[in-house]
Amino acid sequence: MGPTHFPRVKICCISSIEEAELAIACGASALGLVSAMPSGPGVIGEDRIAEIAARVPPPIGTFLLTSKQGVQAIVAQQRRCRTNCLQLCDRLTSGSPSDLKAALPGVAIVQVIHVTGPESVDEAAAVAPSVDAILLDSGNPVLDVKELGGTGRSHDWSLSLRIREQVNVPIFLAGGLNAGNVDQAMKAVAPFGLDLCSGVRTGGRLDPEKLTHFFEAVSFAAKQPAVSNTTGR
Repeated sequence: MGPTHFPRVKICCISSIEEAELAIACGASALGLVSAMPSGPGVIGEDRIAEIAARVPPPIGTFLLTSKQGVQAIVAQQRRCRTNCLQLCDRLTSGSPSDLKAALPGVAIVQVIHVTGPESVDEAAAVAPSVDAILLDSGNPVLDVKELGGTGRSHDWSLSLRIREQVNVPIFLAGGLNAGNVDQAMKAVAPFGLDLCSGVRTGGRLDPEKLTHFFEAVSFAAKQPAVSNTTGR
């Protein structure tokens, strides 16, 4: 997919209606609601996810982050939570994204690819035709205790660029983003969207000042002359 000069912003690890309202007021286009995970921050109960999702205005994306790997379990979870997007933080072990789309019409399917090396480029290219978007993160799903997001680490953005250039669906870039590096990230990858959690929090709580600075940094970066970031392949 081609470069995006002014990316959308998804604020993840939303834990309350108040945090949702704050993120939206500052300019968020989407919110991440984290269900049970093997590790990482921001996990809340499904009842609270459903409560927050029900209060978010329709133009805003509500992403249910799930660690489940079976289609039937994911479908049941989404029907309990009632978000308009599903973020698959791990690989499916039964069923396919097409099965999810058939069971959940109108719900966008976003597959997380944890960018750990060049093999991630092939993984993203393989799954792209069957999903609505790909989110590039910095976890490690092969550890004994899986990391499926929320690490606060960045990854090799040159690989993210290769993925963005090779697939025909929107790319969200996650992993260690903050007001200090978002300009570099936008120049390096030019993703459709940016996704962050810890970069706009203090003591685990959404920080209005950090949020404001982040959106100001995105706006400033977007106003700079476009930089070509083709790889020459």
